[in-house]
Amino acid sequence: MDFRTGSGGGSGDEQEASNTRKGRKSYHRHTAQQIEQLETFFKECPHPDENQRCQLSRDLGLEVKQIKFWFQNKRTQTKAQTERADNTILRAENERIQCENLAIREALKNVICPACGGPPFGEEERQRSLQKLQLENAQLKDEAMGNVLQHEKVSSLLAQYIGKPISQIQTPTPVPRSSLDISPGTPLNQRLGTSAVDIDFSSSPAISSNTAFPFQFKGIPNMEKALMLETAVNALDEVTRLLRLNEPLWIKASGDERYFLHQDSYEKLFPRANRFKNSGARTESSKDSGIVTMSGVHLVEMILDSEKWVDLFPTIVTKAKTIHALETGILGNWSGSLQLMHEQMHILSPLVPPREFYFLRHCQQIELGVWVIVDVSYDLSKENISPSRSWRLPSGCMIQDMLNGCSKVTWVEHVEVDDKTQTHRLFRDLICSSSTAYGAQRWIVTLKRMCERFAYSMAENTPSRELVGVFSLPEGRRNIMTLSHRMVKDFCGTLSMSGKLDFPHLSEVHNSGVRIAVRHSTEPGQPSGMIVNAATSLWLPLPPENVFDFFRDEKTRVQWDVLSNGNPVQEIAHISNGAHPGNCISIIRPFIPRENNILMLQESCIDTLGSLVVYAPIDIPSINAAMSGEDSSNLPILPSGFVISGDGRPDVGTGASTSRNSGRSRGSLLTVAFQILVSSPSSSKQLNMDSVATVNSLISSIVQRIKAALNCSGLE
Repeated sequence: MDFRTGSGGGSGDEQEASNTRKGRKSYHRHTAQQIEQLETFFKECPHPDENQRCQLSRDLGLEVKQIKFWFQNKRTQTKAQTERADNTILRAENERIQCENLAIREALKNVICPACGGPPFGEEERQRSLQKLQLENAQLKDEAMGNVLQHEKVSSLLAQYIGKPISQIQTPTPVPRSSLDISPGTPLNQRLGTSAVDIDFSSSPAISSNTAFPFQFKGIPNMEKALMLETAVNALDEVTRLLRLNEPLWIKASGDERYFLHQDSYEKLFPRANRFKNSGARTESSKDSGIVTMSGVHLVEMILDSEKWVDLFPTIVTKAKTIHALETGILGNWSGSLQLMHEQMHILSPLVPPREFYFLRHCQQIELGVWVIVDVSYDLSKENISPSRSWRLPSGCMIQDMLNGCSKVTWVEHVEVDDKTQTHRLFRDLICSSSTAYGAQRWIVTLKRMCERFAYSMAENTPSRELVGVFSLPEGRRNIMTLSHRMVKDFCGTLSMSGKLDFPHLSEVHNSGVRIAVRHSTEPGQPSGMIVNAATSLWLPLPPENVFDFFRDEKTRVQWDVLSNGNPVQEIAHISNGAHPGNCISIIRPFIPRENNILMLQESCIDTLGSLVVYAPIDIPSINAAMSGEDSSNLPILPSGFVISGDGRPDVGTGASTSRNSGRSRGSLLTVAFQILVSSPSSSKQLNMDSVATVNSLISSIVQRIKAALNCSGLE
C-alpha cells in the first residue's frame, strides 16, 4: 500500500481528503508485515491519537505523517465500501417491493366480494360512499354544536334564576305565541293551542275538565321554568346512572329474572325524603331491557308525542296530554326537549285504582344513536289539583339504535305509591306485592309486542287467511288493523269506570261483584246515546294461557257468548299481527238468521304477563267501507272483551316463600267487561234502571257460563 506524506496538522475526518491531496508527491513502499500490523491496529482503533501514532512510527520504522495519512485513507476506503454495500441492499429491497405492488394490483383487479361473489366496488361507488360519509360527518358536527348550544342555554337559565331572592326576579312578560311554536311537522306542537301565558285545557275534547285537568292552567313563570329545568337535569343524571350501573345497586329477585333497587345503596347515592308518610305506602323499582323492531329515532318520536305515546302503550296508558313544551330540542332528533305532561295509567280491572302523574319528560341524546328519556313527577299543587297517591321518582329508558332497524331499550321504573287500601283483595298480590303490574318488565314486554304489531301492519306480506276473499287491497287490511287498534284502545280506556255503581250480590270469596257505569256518548267513533258499561273480575284456578285459548277459540265461543243464542260462529277472515298465533285479528260471522247483517271484529293478543280478547259488533256496510280503504276513524264501534293475567301469587311447586316470585302463578285473574247501547240520542236521556238491571243480569249470566265451561262452577 502507498503512504502519502505532506504537511498540515488537521486531525478531523472532514480534512482527510485535502490532506491526502497535499501529500500525493511523497510515497513510500511498505512491507507486508507493516500492512498486517496497521490493519490489526485499525480494527481496534480507527482513530489513533498523537501518542499512538508516534508509537506506531517507532514500532514500524515509518514517519508519523505516513502513519497519519494511512489511517485517513483507510477510513475513506472503508466508508466507501460500506456505502456501496448499503446501496446494493437497498436496490434489492426496492425491486422486491415493486414486484409485490405489481402482484397486489393484479390481484385487486380480480378480487370478488366474499359475501355475494360479485365484483369489487368501482371508483364511482367509492366516491359515493366517501360523499355519504362526509355528509354524515357534517351532520354529526351540526348535532354536536346544537347540543353545546342547548347546554349553554339551560346553564344560562339556571344561573340566571337559581339562588336569587324573589325580589331580584323581574315579573315575566307575556311571551308571543309565535316564539313558542315549533316548526310544522314536529310532534311537540300538535296540541299547543295557546300561548304560555293563558292555557285553558278545560274544553279539550280528549280529556274532560273534571277528570284530567280540573284547573285553568295559567302558564309557567320564568322562575318556575328554571326550576323545572333543574329538576329535569338532575333526574336525567340519576336515570343515566341507574341505567348503566348494576350490582350492588340493582339486585336480582330470587327465582326471578327481574331486578330491584337495593334501597340502602340507592339512598346513599340519591338521598331524599319519602313523599308519603302513610305506613302503607311503598316504593316500586324495577329494571329490564329488550330488543324491539323499531328504529331509535322513530321510537323517540312516538314517546315524545302524547297521542302516539297512548298508541304505543294502549294497555297501560289510558290518557296522556302535553300541557306545555318548555324546550323543543334539536330538530330531527329531539335532543334537549322538555315537556310538562299529564298521564293516567290503568290496567286489568275497575278494581285497580288508576295512577295519575303530572311529570316532566326530558330527552337527551348522550351519544351517536343513543337517547335517554327521563320522566319525573313535578308538584303542581298550587293549581288546586286533587292530591295523587302516586309519585314518579326519576324513571325512564335508554334507546340504542341498531344497524338492522331495531333498537335496544333499557327501562327503569321507580315510583312511590299509596294505593293498597284502594285496591281490591283479588289484585293486591299482583299490584302491591309482586310489583309486576306497572314494572319495567311490563313496559318492555308491551313495547316489544306493539312494535311487532306496527311492523306487521306496515309489511306488504302480512300473514292473513281469507275464507271468502275479504281483502282485495293491502290498504284495506291495514285499515282493518288500524280500526282494531282503536277498538282495543277504547276498551282499555273504559276499564277505569269513573263514577261506577256497585252491585255487590256477586261479591263472594273469588268474585268481586259487578261494577256498572253509565254515560251519554256524543264522541265520534262511538254510537251516540246512553251506554251502560258493566264489568266484573274473578279468580280462576287455571293457568292464564288456558283461559286465553278458551276465549280465542271460535268453537268454544258458543259456550259463553249469550248474543249468539247458542248458535256457532264462523271466522271469515284472519290477520296475524305477531309471531305468536294468539296475536291476530279476526272477522267473525255469527249464524243468527234475523241478524245476518252484523259481523264481529275481534282482536286477541298475548305476552308473557297477560292477554286480551276484545271484540265489537259491526255492520257489513261499515266493514266493507273500512276494507275498501276508506277512513274508519269515525266509524262507530262499541268494544267488549276480557282481560287475563296471572294472580301474582307464588307457584306452589317452586317452594317460594315470597310473593315477589311471580313469574308463574297458581291461577288467573279474569276481568269481563261489556258495553251496551241502551238508548239512542232521540230517546230520553234519563237513565232507565230496568236497562241497568238487564245489563247486570247479562254479565252475571255470562260469568256463570264461563265458570261452567271451565269446570269452575264450584268456586264461591
